[in-house]
Parts: sequence; C-alpha cells; structure tokens
Amino acid sequence: MDLQQQFEAAAATSKTLSQKPDNETLLQLYSLYKQGTEGDVNMDPPSNLFDFVAKAKYEAWQKLKGKSKEDAQQEYVALVARLKG
Repeated sequence: MDLQQQFEAAAATSKTLSQKPDNETLLQLYSLYKQGTEGDVNMDPPSNLFDFVAKAKYEAWQKLKGKSKEDAQQEYVALVARLKG
C-alpha cells in the first residue's frame, strides 16, 4: 500500500475512532490533513475575531508551513494509528 492509500485509509479510520480525541489532537489531525492534501495554508485568516474554532484551525495549519505533503501524510497516518491502538 503506497503512502497516498495509507493516508486515505487513515482519514477514513479517523472518523470511526472509538473515543473522540481531545481538542488539541483534533487540531493536529486537521492541520496534518490539510497540509497533506493542500500543502501550505492557502487562505486568508478568519476575519471574525470571535470565531475561535476557525482561528485555531487556521493557526494550527499555518504552523505546518513548509512541511511537505508526504511528511504531513506520514505523520497523519502515524497519529491515527496511535489513536486507534
């Protein structure tokens, strides 16, 4: 199974975890997924200062700037495997 297939399988698995991860882990999953699929952040920061969820997601993704899609996918697969196990 190549990395892309592992990544897609991990994305499917992440939706069926027996326990919902904490918010920090959810942000990590989100940012690694976005970096692994789209690369560096490609949108403006949220304009609503009170949309804390959107702001947190944006900042988490922004922190991964420069990380290759492949590295993000590998980290995502490893994180989902830890959460599953």
